[in-house]
Amino acid sequence: MKSPIFGPQDINSVEGSSASIKCYYPATSVNRHTRKYWCRQGAKGRCTTLISSEGYVSKDYEGRANLTNFPESGTFVVNIGHLTRNDSGYYKCGLGISSRGLSFDVSLEVIPDPGLPQDAEVYTADLGRTVTIDCPFNSGNSQKKKSVCKQTGQDCIPVIDSSGYVNPSYSNRARLSIQGTNQLKFSFIINKLQLSDGGTYVCQAGDDSSADKSNVDLYVLKPEPELVYGDLRSSVTFDCALGSEVANVAKFLCRVDSEETCDVVINTLGHRSQAFEGRILFEDKNDGFRVHITNLRKEDAGLYLCGANSDGQPQEALSIQALQLFVNEETLFPRSPSVVKGVVGGSVVVLCPYNPKEKNSLKYWCRWEETQNGGCPLLVESAGLVTKQYQQYGGRLALYEEPGNGTYTVILNQLTAQDAGFYWCLTNGDTRWRSTVELKIVEGEPNLKVPKNVTVQLGGTLKLPCYSPCKYYSYKKFWCKWTNEGCRALPSQDEGSSQAFVNCDQKNQVINLTLNQATKEDEGWYWCGVKEGLQYRETVAVYVAVGERVTGSEDVSPVSAASADVIQPRVRTIEGSVIQNPGIFAEDRAVKDTGDPAGGSRPSIDPDSSVGQGGSSTVLLATLVPLALVLALGALVVGVLRARHRKNVDRISVRSYRTDISMSDFENSREFGANDNMGAAPVTQETSLRGKDGTSLTRRNAQPPEQRELDLTLSLEFVATTENTTETEEPKKAKRVRSSKEEADMAYTAFLLQANNMAANVQDSPSKA
Repeated sequence: MKSPIFGPQDINSVEGSSASIKCYYPATSVNRHTRKYWCRQGAKGRCTTLISSEGYVSKDYEGRANLTNFPESGTFVVNIGHLTRNDSGYYKCGLGISSRGLSFDVSLEVIPDPGLPQDAEVYTADLGRTVTIDCPFNSGNSQKKKSVCKQTGQDCIPVIDSSGYVNPSYSNRARLSIQGTNQLKFSFIINKLQLSDGGTYVCQAGDDSSADKSNVDLYVLKPEPELVYGDLRSSVTFDCALGSEVANVAKFLCRVDSEETCDVVINTLGHRSQAFEGRILFEDKNDGFRVHITNLRKEDAGLYLCGANSDGQPQEALSIQALQLFVNEETLFPRSPSVVKGVVGGSVVVLCPYNPKEKNSLKYWCRWEETQNGGCPLLVESAGLVTKQYQQYGGRLALYEEPGNGTYTVILNQLTAQDAGFYWCLTNGDTRWRSTVELKIVEGEPNLKVPKNVTVQLGGTLKLPCYSPCKYYSYKKFWCKWTNEGCRALPSQDEGSSQAFVNCDQKNQVINLTLNQATKEDEGWYWCGVKEGLQYRETVAVYVAVGERVTGSEDVSPVSAASADVIQPRVRTIEGSVIQNPGIFAEDRAVKDTGDPAGGSRPSIDPDSSVGQGGSSTVLLATLVPLALVLALGALVVGVLRARHRKNVDRISVRSYRTDISMSDFENSREFGANDNMGAAPVTQETSLRGKDGTSLTRRNAQPPEQRELDLTLSLEFVATTENTTETEEPKKAKRVRSSKEEADMAYTAFLLQANNMAANVQDSPSKA
């Protein structure tokens, strides 16, 4: 990795003049306070310090040099005056000690004084610029021919004269300006200066020996590059001041390669280099232009030329300015994704870096345009969505200043194919922190699914589900309501039952939004999303409309086409509330429609008229028929329940008498064929017997594992024509009836006659209900 110190590579100056050398360093707290120095390299590689920021000045520099540190900008400047030819050589500007290696090599060349005649006037101009040379004369030659020639050896080659002659080498570049006979001078103007234009020129007024002549020496200087210091992954700005004369001329920025050719990076005619696609902006001005480059790369370092020409190319440019870009690889700028990917209907989250020292700065997000002059119109800022972008980005875009500490978050959902492109992160503070990201739309389905549009009636209740995959199980889920100023988090259930609240079923990965007593203010876009810590991961939007309350109406809310797994939810009205049925993601709920299904009203009819009487009979018939059907259905249900109940009742019915005899009264229940079934589960066995006299006998054998006793209940009961078959509570155990001996003997004899037959029919397993 190369040294982070940066300065001018070559410095050319004239003997007796001065030179100023600016050196850059990373503006860290350590570098701002460490020693800065300027040293001269010797033959054996040793660098002898000439001046330093600690106050040292060598004998050769006493009285003609100084070093000034500018810690706020990360630069220090060395000024050297009264240059001599002995000052030519190789130098270093650096930090710390000269042997540490934190330095930059600088070549200084002092050009000797040309020794021109005392009457010669010197002009200097930069390459590609314009120079105006004044040529004086006496009043006696005011009406005579004016001309200019260039001295070459012993000859003076004509360049231009007042008769209209122009040397081909100066065609369309040179002209004479004669203000009038009262002016005792004329002007010689050269545009688009070339290095070959340098030399000595002779101005002449008149043709004979009385002609007025003057000598002019022109120096054409290569433009000294303006140094631009940038950190890797940061942003830089090139300011090109070309002059007001090129306001209406096409402008360009080119980069000089190793073969000394200048390849156009961007121009006002719409050309842009592919290497700078999406990360360069052109800002035109009257006297020049400004270029912004983000996400600096190592290969961006080098020499750039900005200029103006009708064809937007650097050849024969009207004006040229040089800029030397240095990219510091020891950067403190964080890494951030240069590409984010999303699916149609889904969302993307972009983390934008900013200077952590500027927490209160305004944050912006803009979309880079591929137009002729480029541009990046703002979409959203810290205060909310830009108003003119509402139609396209309403309900879709939000900027959060979370998580802070040098980054803010931009969320764009409901993605479409047209959203693909480049976007810029900006602040109104340090311009070095600008960055760009490319959004790509790929194939796939959104992970979060909600209905797209839902309608809730005024004053009703809405339960809106949001379904997330298992990979988001441990993530924090949330609902928020989108506004032009962002997405406001909804309050929890504890903050008021009449407000919106959120609850989440982790087993089914469903987070529900419930709106109670909906009002017109509840209408709008709602976002469901997931967060991992403080960072947003994915969101999905649904629009909730609040309609007027109409009793007995039924509405169907469509769902997003992107949410293919979500069945269209049905919305039914029940006493002013709305219940959501999300299809395959929840059980259907049985609901009862109220009011006229058609939603209309019927005209009134006079009850005294024949029509009214007929209508009354019709109404009575229409009322009694359904009522009879309901009663018949109820009787059928009661009969079924009665049959099931009687089958489980343990008793023997014999006319109108009831007698309970416990099997514990017998010495051994096995004599009657009872099964022991020790160790088995509780078993209930039931056998129905009927005697010749119509007596009904029912036997139940209930034997839990811990009880070896067999109970059998005999009941004598009068069979009535009507009987209650439904019990409201568990029947109590029948008390033993004290009757006459004759009645007891009759029951006992009936039991003994059929006990053996009953025992033979007893099953070892419970009978089916």
